Amino acid sequence: MGKLIYSAIASLDGYVEDADGRFDWAAPDEEVHAFANDLERSIGTAIYGRRMYETMVFWETAGIDDDEPEVIRDYASLWRGTDKVVISRTLEVATSERTRIERELDPAAIRQLVEGSEKDVSIGGADLAGQALAAGIVDELHLLLVPVIVGGGKRALPAGVNLPLQLVDTTGLSGGVVHAHYRLSVGR
Repeated sequence: MGKLIYSAIASLDGYVEDADGRFDWAAPDEEVHAFANDLERSIGTAIYGRRMYETMVFWETAGIDDDEPEVIRDYASLWRGTDKVVISRTLEVATSERTRIERELDPAAIRQLVEGSEKDVSIGGADLAGQALAAGIVDELHLLLVPVIVGGGKRALPAGVNLPLQLVDTTGLSGGVVHAHYRLSVGR
């Protein structure tokens, strides 16, 4: 049985995008990118909201050329090898292989997908992950905290959701980035 995992790169004050919708401050260097790649190796299916999918579909064609850095080629290969589910009421056609579109977040269907999976399932996009956290179906969180304060924008974690977490591990990475791995506490 897999786990449902939410991973995000966030500012120290908890945002995945600043107030202008920018996230260039979160661009990982090679060490952080390789670390994030390793986190993705256990993922068999990725669930995205439309906006996150439209950002991530870049990886469908990226990293194909041999002149790309190995860390880029590695992530692109991982992404292309993952099944994808896009939760969107407006997206008509998926532009990547191994992708299907669902019209709404169905916590019971996602739980069934996770329980029937040999690999882990990720959920990406702060809004969609926030809905999954509020529904109590996320098993683990991986936050890569970038040493920057952006002062506002799109929150990495939802407001108004109270969930007990257990710290599993922390790892210091280059540039002052910290990986914090949490598991939702038993008995939630």
